Amino acid sequence: MTDLFSSLQLRDLEIPNRIAVSPMCQYSSPTDGLAREWHRVHLGSRAVGGAGLVMAEATAVEPRGRISTHDLGIWSDEHVRALEPITAFVKDQGSVPAIQLAHAGHKASKNQPWEGSLPVPESEGGWEVLSPSPEAYPFEHEPESMRRATAADIESVIESFRSSAERSLEAGFDVAEVHAAHGYLLHQFLSPVTNRREDDYGGSFENRTRIVREITAAVREVWPDDKPVFVRISGTDWLPDRESWDLEGSKRLASDLVELGVDLIDVSSGGIHPDQEGPSGPNYQVPLAEGIGDAVGNEVAVGAVGGITQPEQADALVRNDRADLVLIAREFLRDPYFPLRWADDLGLEGPEWPVQYRRAVGK
Repeated sequence: MTDLFSSLQLRDLEIPNRIAVSPMCQYSSPTDGLAREWHRVHLGSRAVGGAGLVMAEATAVEPRGRISTHDLGIWSDEHVRALEPITAFVKDQGSVPAIQLAHAGHKASKNQPWEGSLPVPESEGGWEVLSPSPEAYPFEHEPESMRRATAADIESVIESFRSSAERSLEAGFDVAEVHAAHGYLLHQFLSPVTNRREDDYGGSFENRTRIVREITAAVREVWPDDKPVFVRISGTDWLPDRESWDLEGSKRLASDLVELGVDLIDVSSGGIHPDQEGPSGPNYQVPLAEGIGDAVGNEVAVGAVGGITQPEQADALVRNDRADLVLIAREFLRDPYFPLRWADDLGLEGPEWPVQYRRAVGK
């Protein structure tokens, strides 16, 4: 029977176990978006800790796509050179390096969360942000400068995802994930809550999902056939009181993504609007992943996230075919080495403790 520490084969790539580091923004780059020693230690220690896949945080495909002035980016060759030592180290530990390609849209140009996540004026390093429909979102703090994305802007964003995927490959990543969740630009186009357009990128389901399909196709086109592409989506907006993005829309989109050659749908939720009313607690998002998995069958793998903190819990998700990959965030912040302990706790054959650490655990 498949368990948490069995491998997962996606195309020619073998992920050694089903535990993945979910992308977690660190807001710790210089203002040029370059990776630094913090990222090498942060991601590298989770590879040492036994994660099967280590995914870098939401990485901006262009400068105006950053959430904050200190977000990680991959829009130049200099960014490639800064990331290469990180992917090399992750691979040396037996893990798979992955990257989430992202654009924040109208949620961009902020300062760091511990500084308040407040809009940064252009005079202080901020920038004009893009929105599908600027009038659609009730900002607590209005961006300093914002405009409706034009057709040329959309074409530029698509090309930025394409070129960033090419650079990600040069940097040594084995998996590219398109970020279409959490209220950022691609989710802003998907959801009728934030998309009030009346052109080819608004209105109908087909039009609202167009940019995600075009970006995914662009990434898949430049990503090698033997390596997988993921897409992260918000399974629902958690806004049942109005027309919004929901699980039925996610199922339809998942089927479209399968046809485009996507290998795994990474299912999260929410983030589009402050009125969202979602559940919380253990496994609270897993039913969304299950719903999508049921809709697409065995055509694509599904990743589950949210409130996963215990070894038996995570193992049950895989054993009971509720998810193919378990993506974990906060537990990795609390303890980078928990996969090593979980293998022992479950009595399963998993990643081995580094020889440098074994005297601490009686190995």
